[in-house]
Amino acid sequence: MSIVEADIHPDFLALLGEIDFDPEALHARYLVERDKRLRSDGTGQYLKTRGAFSHFDSDPFSPEPAPRAPVGDAVEAAVIGAGFGGLMAAAHLRRVGVGRIRLIDIAADVGGTWYWNRYPGAMCDIESYCYLPLLEELGYMPKHKYSFAPEIFEHSRRIARAYGLYEDALFQTAVTELAWSEEKGRWRVSTDRGDAFEAEYVVMANGPLGRPKLPGIAGIESFRGHMFHTSRWDYGYTGGGPEGGLAGLADKKVGVVGTGATAIQCVPHLGASAQRLYVFQRTPSSVDVRGNRETDPVWWASLEPGWQDRRSENFDILVSGGHQDEDLVADGWTDIFRRLTGRAAAEAARRLGRRLSTDERARLLELADYKKMNEVRARAAAIVEDPAVAETLKPWYRQFCKRPCFHDEYLDTFNRPSVSLVDTEGKGLERLTPAGAVANGREYELDCLIFATGFEVGNAFTERVGYEVIGRDGRTLSAHWAEGPRTFHGLTIHGFPNAFLVSRTQVATTSNLTFGMHRQIDHLAYMISRAHGLGHRVLEAEAEAEAAWVEEIRRGGLARINERFYQECTPGYYNSEGSAGNKTGFFSHTYGGGSIQFNALLRAWREDGRMTGIALR
Repeated sequence: MSIVEADIHPDFLALLGEIDFDPEALHARYLVERDKRLRSDGTGQYLKTRGAFSHFDSDPFSPEPAPRAPVGDAVEAAVIGAGFGGLMAAAHLRRVGVGRIRLIDIAADVGGTWYWNRYPGAMCDIESYCYLPLLEELGYMPKHKYSFAPEIFEHSRRIARAYGLYEDALFQTAVTELAWSEEKGRWRVSTDRGDAFEAEYVVMANGPLGRPKLPGIAGIESFRGHMFHTSRWDYGYTGGGPEGGLAGLADKKVGVVGTGATAIQCVPHLGASAQRLYVFQRTPSSVDVRGNRETDPVWWASLEPGWQDRRSENFDILVSGGHQDEDLVADGWTDIFRRLTGRAAAEAARRLGRRLSTDERARLLELADYKKMNEVRARAAAIVEDPAVAETLKPWYRQFCKRPCFHDEYLDTFNRPSVSLVDTEGKGLERLTPAGAVANGREYELDCLIFATGFEVGNAFTERVGYEVIGRDGRTLSAHWAEGPRTFHGLTIHGFPNAFLVSRTQVATTSNLTFGMHRQIDHLAYMISRAHGLGHRVLEAEAEAEAAWVEEIRRGGLARINERFYQECTPGYYNSEGSAGNKTGFFSHTYGGGSIQFNALLRAWREDGRMTGIALR
């Protein structure tokens, strides 16, 4: 037994296996790597795609909208956002008897994220049988365990067609204001196309991944080459399509800024097509095995009714640290959570014959995390031929400091002689010049620069969605949320009747975002259906219920519970780029009890049937 192992409880070692590393040395290394990347400007380091940069947010996939007459009619429900959240909300409302439903989206079609994300290699990183909604209802079999973007986009369209959602939809249209009329008991919806129509209910399903963001690199306006964001991929310049074959880059020197989930998927195609590819890295991602495969039609035919909900819930329980007798999905996600969450702690407690203390539990999971990340780093060393390049591709942080990535071609791409990894030691690019990019004091000549830099996730709701919501007595949502979001169960808001959110705000978060939205939408549809059954048409959160839920979130929010963890993480959108307090990170204002507990809470509320906390009239 090593000196390190001598300090660890033997039952922990029985669970974890050999500890062939020094945990304290790893912890110190993680903090050094974090400190390299901390910046005083935090989330302010990014540029918004407004004003001089608005062209980065334009739609390269559809022509300019054709003129049309403004709409001034009335519908039962207006659903803002036509991604999976909006589509599922509309489908569920249709199923509980809501008649005219109007989708509104700035894109030219449904799909949301999957309308915009058409970059080469784009695919879902959650198993498609759990991720794609309404598969069982529509009788559709995905082609692969992890579906590629064109199929996901087409599935979005399949949902819209099946539930008749194209008939009243307004595309290439941005909502500019929602205003409640107490007299009419309806919302007035105004848009940038001159529309001013009424809706009995509004569902705000704008989604967290809509507006792209840019790094605030000095000289970005001076670069004379071609530039675009991955979520607005320019196939007119690159040639090819989502499957690759980017022939337009055969004589081009291309740079990619960012090495997160998007870059992991598109870099292999860029590396195969560009004359020269430079991948500018600030922080490497954790890249584990993907193992995609085609769907077995014999297995598919064997699935019994209710299979998708059971499979999705099985996955959600496992990745939330719960126990299931069988792992139905059995992939990288469930492997990580099986090793790094409460199941390991529960097994340790069983061996010890007692509950683990908070410190013991934290120590066990920290050691398991170190072992897992050592495996990820070893994978980079085994695949990448150049030891120096392999070393710079190793992530030095805890597993969930950033969203884990899974891919089977990304690391191999750095074995191509035409591909160079430019590691910036956490600093990012120094500046852009008319001819290229400067990193580590060296200028790299470029014809094209592609930003794989993600989306705005930390700014205020009304700023991100681009419209104001005016509730009863003229009170705005901006004012109501001046000190932070205020909701009841994350779905309804006091003073804003018949308005519903489908979002990550004050609800539980989970790896499979569509399943989380599905459970929210089950609840939303129930509230409307139950109110109708009781003879009421207007419902809203009571002030006391909202205040109690806000206090619950503040007391036990996920970001608060894991505050120390995120403070020690390398900067990223999960922790507001390392900002103290993590008040605007991805997990801010989320329910701390986890998905299992949150869904059980909503289910018990529905089963009670009294609509407690909701005012009806």
